[in-house]
Amino acid sequence: MRQIFLLILLFVVGQWFVKALRRAQTQSPQSRTGADPRQTGPFGTQGTNGAQGSNGAAGAAGARRGNGQGALPEPMVRCAECGVHAPRSESVNVGAQSFCSAEHARVYDARKSGQDRAAR
Repeated sequence: MRQIFLLILLFVVGQWFVKALRRAQTQSPQSRTGADPRQTGPFGTQGTNGAQGSNGAAGAAGARRGNGQGALPEPMVRCAECGVHAPRSESVNVGAQSFCSAEHARVYDARKSGQDRAAR
């Protein structure tokens, strides 16, 4: 009987701990430090942003955490040539089609124009 109560108590304490961690993560930097995150960048100087010019996911994650707002993930588009999904900002758009690289756009265009010539 004591073991059941101990397990229940451990479960309740664990749930409380997880909720406390989530609340701490979602808390804005302004309420934790008292500083306005728009006035200072991540390194304490105005106008610097550690995520600008960064190609890595760590820079983007830091930018989302730094501004205190939950930014939405970037939309993914499907390559018309190979079917791979790529971020919209990194894709190559030709007309209404999206491609994962410029090479796939050229291959797709060459194949499409070859089919148009055969139909004439």
